[in-house]
Amino acid sequence: MNSTVANLAPAEIWTWFERLNAVPRPSKKEEKVIQFIKDAAAEMGLEYVTDSIGNVVIRKPATPGKESCTPVVLQAHLDMVHQKNADVEFDFLVQGIESVIDGQWVKANGTTLGADNGIGVASILAVLASDDFPHPPLEGLFTIDEETGMTGALELSGDLLKGRMLLNTDTEDEGELTIGCAGGIDSTFSLQAEFVKSSPGTPMDLAVTGLLGGHSGCEIHLGRGNANLIMNRIFRACMEQSGFSFEVASLNGGSLRNAIPRESFATLNVIGDVEAFAAAVADVSKTIKSEFAAADGELSIVSLESEKSIQQVLPEKLLGELVAAIAAAPAGVISMSQTVEGLVESSTNLAKVSIAPQSVTVDFLSRSSVEDEKTKVIRDIEAAFEKLDGKTIHSGDYPGWEPNAESALLQQMKQLYVEMYDVQPRVNAVHAGLECGIIGSHYPQMDMVSFGPTIRNPHSPDEKCHIASVAKFWDYFKALLGRIE
Repeated sequence: MNSTVANLAPAEIWTWFERLNAVPRPSKKEEKVIQFIKDAAAEMGLEYVTDSIGNVVIRKPATPGKESCTPVVLQAHLDMVHQKNADVEFDFLVQGIESVIDGQWVKANGTTLGADNGIGVASILAVLASDDFPHPPLEGLFTIDEETGMTGALELSGDLLKGRMLLNTDTEDEGELTIGCAGGIDSTFSLQAEFVKSSPGTPMDLAVTGLLGGHSGCEIHLGRGNANLIMNRIFRACMEQSGFSFEVASLNGGSLRNAIPRESFATLNVIGDVEAFAAAVADVSKTIKSEFAAADGELSIVSLESEKSIQQVLPEKLLGELVAAIAAAPAGVISMSQTVEGLVESSTNLAKVSIAPQSVTVDFLSRSSVEDEKTKVIRDIEAAFEKLDGKTIHSGDYPGWEPNAESALLQQMKQLYVEMYDVQPRVNAVHAGLECGIIGSHYPQMDMVSFGPTIRNPHSPDEKCHIASVAKFWDYFKALLGRIE
């Protein structure tokens, strides 16, 4: 545990955060962190229960005089996104996150920090462990697999919770109260590709790196580059040139469905004039870098001769069809909300592209706050790939969370924030996927609001958590629980 970070104020949260970050917690492999939560409950002397999917609930009785108050659920997800810089050696399955203080922020050493949603988990554990402030009956709900399928929320038992209000801790701006979110769905195109013998040529490695990436919901509107789209654009530009051609032996772009791809790597067999190929790559790279100079100024596009031996490649016709399909598929922001200013209504993240011997896969995550629009987006993806001899399969469909501006919990939270800080909190809906909509499908009478401290660049190695905002969030959290009747 990083004692320097653990000693930050409030120590109640940062100590739990560092203890949590010592535990590997990849999505779908949460056994260690589930046990960590159970052990924490035992350490506190509190009752805990689990459901069949692995969600954990810790129950804490009300403080004296608050027994008849409305029971409140405090909710966070246990898993974290795993992203690291290409030059960092790190095994997320066995190593704990190495957090560091960087000025006013806590960051990680070349990896994602796990503040999404680890700082929320830590704050709930801090509440459950404390006897220093009044509160109603509490249930700490810790869900699994939020980042790769919302599995914990989707499979949540409908009779597990007793609370009638829910505070979700997955909002990433202090002073913001979230009351709605987009739904989402995964789409995967795949085909079995019969590779052919390569032509005489020169092996080349092509790399797109240095992009910021980030959360494919919260940051999809910031104009950042998508490594898969950039690689595909380079392919198209080179296909239009004369003097050379190229074959693709392998391609690997992106790694997570809900992270904007930061890197893409291809191994090519260049036939003909290698210098003309390099010049074509340099030419289109100059244009692309110029376009992303403001939003993604560290973008790097490099082509170098390779030592690899290329024997098998994707057939030329199939490569052309695949490049055309990716170019035609919806990507990025598709529409903006007509009712909430500045809110993305629908988007698609071209998350992963893989070309390997005998197989091609292309993965998308589409989001929308309008169910009909979400359906339209995935139909457009199907249409883009319909000429190829493969299948597009959709999975992980989850609903959005419809805003309730008249929520009693929201009114109470707004009033308290004004009393404490003499400023109105921001009330909004987000394009990211929160578990509240799904939890609400199991508990339709639950009154829900999401809040949290400030986190920037989630789902990327640049993720960071603002230190001062955690202290402010903690003070507000405690005061809120004391206020609920």
